[in-house]
Amino acid sequence: MKPIGFPLIAIGSLLLASAAAAATRPHYGGTLHVQIESGMRSLDPGDGSQSNGVAVGNVLGLLFDNLVVLNDRGQAQPALALSWQSEPGNQRWQFVLRPGVTFSDGTPLTPELVAASLLRANPNWKIAPQETAVVIQLDAASVSLPAEMALARNRIAKLDSGKALGTGPFISTEWDPGKKLGLTARDDYWAGRPFLDSVIIEMGKNFRDETIAYDLGQAQLIEIPSEEAHHATESREIRASRPVELVALLFASEAQSPEEVKQRQALAQSIDRDQLNRVVLQNSGEAAGGLLPNWLTGYEFLFPSAMDLTRAQQLRAEVPQARLWKLAFAADDTLARLIAERIVLNGGDAGLRLQLSNQGAPDIRLVRVPLASLDGFIALSRMAKSLQLPPPRFLGNTADDLYHAENAMLNSQRVIPLLYLRTAWVVSKTLRNWEDVPDGTWRLPDVWAAPGKP
Repeated sequence: MKPIGFPLIAIGSLLLASAAAAATRPHYGGTLHVQIESGMRSLDPGDGSQSNGVAVGNVLGLLFDNLVVLNDRGQAQPALALSWQSEPGNQRWQFVLRPGVTFSDGTPLTPELVAASLLRANPNWKIAPQETAVVIQLDAASVSLPAEMALARNRIAKLDSGKALGTGPFISTEWDPGKKLGLTARDDYWAGRPFLDSVIIEMGKNFRDETIAYDLGQAQLIEIPSEEAHHATESREIRASRPVELVALLFASEAQSPEEVKQRQALAQSIDRDQLNRVVLQNSGEAAGGLLPNWLTGYEFLFPSAMDLTRAQQLRAEVPQARLWKLAFAADDTLARLIAERIVLNGGDAGLRLQLSNQGAPDIRLVRVPLASLDGFIALSRMAKSLQLPPPRFLGNTADDLYHAENAMLNSQRVIPLLYLRTAWVVSKTLRNWEDVPDGTWRLPDVWAAPGKP
């Protein structure tokens, strides 16, 4: 393998510039109080049992870094890795690590610790540490590996007596699982000390409790359900991401006959997605015809999402006896229940029989899948994994290749897209330098809290 990355003089210049920026960043101070709905039980980015929602990812992003990050256009940018390159064939990759980085306990970032962290998240990879880099050998070619390094599960963590330590901008100083997390800014953070002194995150809060805390000046940043975003007032500034979560119907198995295929097509045609968005989401989401949102791919509008009840009834009439489907949803998800109830009504208008049931093995599940990446290929692959569908087949790396892979997944008749949801926050006017990011990611190291009430 050839030596990779930037020329040494460029790397040296970059490091000097980074060190200078870290030394000259102003220190505004202040404590940011945050309230979120999610009740996190672990601070380990490798804990696969935990929710992978936007809020959880944002919290863990304050403690842990990735080798690579994606900019707003989905392009890979250096983070803990200064540079990377692949050998011909794109199966063997080398990532050169940034020197001088330490974990929160002062331990230096080493290729061995990076390799161990990545292996925990990707046990099927072959990863070997080198003197200043890690080498990853894949079973199949992947031109998107740098973008995959930016996934939340690939954040770098060092395990110490069961505790996960990171290289991120903050260090955990208080942790009450599921209830409260206290963070303190790191003076030695490699990208420069955060402007804030500390962040206090309270978890497991409902929307009512969050808004009361905000109105009393006890919180400056609160998470709100996307369907509540229309309640914005002059005293509450709502900041919403682009659509970053798919709501869909997922069938438990493949269709067993042509008649069942027609029944599934009839269900897809019977659903009034526009009404779901208008009534249930209060116009805070978007109707979904595809799996990935249009703002990410540019082609989602090619997948039809409009209701065609006449066609649905025709398809249903071609099935001698339609089976009864049991439709399940997360019992603690109020929004999911409202959507599921309307799906039952819409299907009934087409002559289909659906029954809400969270008992036993359902025929269909109402699922919510967050967008995993700003890279379309990675996002579609991770969505297939979350839905337990076969991985998409990409014939190349163009938008046309992505479209055909997504179209094949839809043609499998296993999944019916319904809606795209946004993630929304109430952001206090005292929170300065807040930046809206398409996927709802926080950039808290560059934010500070000014004195005063929201």
